[in-house]
Amino acid sequence: MKAWLICIDDTDDIGTKGTGEIAEEIAAKLAPKSHVDGQQDVRRFVTRHQLFVHPDIPYTSHNSAMCFQVETDLDFNEIKAICIAHLQQESAAASDPGLAILDLASDYDIEQLIAFGQQSKIAVKTKEQAYTLAAELGVDLSEHGGTGQGVIGALAGLGLRLSGQDGRVKGQLTLDAEFDGSKTIQLSVAQVLAQTGLQTVISTCGEVLSHEQLLNLKGKIKAVYIQHQFALLVSNESGEWHNANQQQLKAY
Repeated sequence: MKAWLICIDDTDDIGTKGTGEIAEEIAAKLAPKSHVDGQQDVRRFVTRHQLFVHPDIPYTSHNSAMCFQVETDLDFNEIKAICIAHLQQESAAASDPGLAILDLASDYDIEQLIAFGQQSKIAVKTKEQAYTLAAELGVDLSEHGGTGQGVIGALAGLGLRLSGQDGRVKGQLTLDAEFDGSKTIQLSVAQVLAQTGLQTVISTCGEVLSHEQLLNLKGKIKAVYIQHQFALLVSNESGEWHNANQQQLKAY
């Protein structure tokens, strides 16, 4: 069984199915078994990576790519065929889908890939630059409709995920069945990890919290990818730990 990192970008339009949802569907097709020892396999989490917002860059609403990792016995040709078929079926008519597939066991220059991702957050990149780098690194990069502009974000998303310091996990986390977000619930770090399958709880200052630490949780509970781990991001307010607010999550 091999591990692959896959990223898609620019598959949607206003009022259509989002790129993140399409990414989750592809992941499910490639590796149907999504649970390990009764918990969700966190490696399958889809991460959203924010890219540069600029008048020269066409995008639907936020210009973000969606990336995920899968472990599968399928070979490369089978993986790519499944990805392409689903993109062609689900992508919006006005979209410009791009697909990037990386064999994590291959010999690629991770620093170059990370650098491209980080540059794509602050500067306009071109399709030519993306294709040139992909060919050099052995990343399979392809376009599947429209202008194919999504290949830039697809390649950038791979680099940002590999950096281990970028990305918000798609969707919100499910906690205790009685928790609906309207009222504050207090749980320990250990309880949160057990209920969500996350790997750690980290503060906005980079501090890893102990399993005994109590957390005050309210509203939408969102996770991020930081320090190469899927984590609940929290902040300290008047000596108490609270889940990060929307503004604090924007950095990811």
